[in-house]
Amino acid sequence: MGTISARVPDELDAELDAYLEDENLDRSTAVRKLLSEGLAEWRREQALEQLAEGSTTLSKAAELAGMSVWDFAQLAKERDIT
Repeated sequence: MGTISARVPDELDAELDAYLEDENLDRSTAVRKLLSEGLAEWRREQALEQLAEGSTTLSKAAELAGMSVWDFAQLAKERDIT
């Protein structure tokens, strides 16, 4: 497992502290969870963008997003992407 260090603004640090308390997580676990969720969202957005551009198929976009074809089709429909 790799190691990442980052400096964050005080506002983000305070928000992270609130998240730690609310979710009852240690700092490392919380940062890993948030990073994982953020990257998953980024993959979905990239896949939706490629689908909208017509540069990929629905099934390939679903694979890129890490979702089932059915779930990705629902997401694309919600975003009015066909």
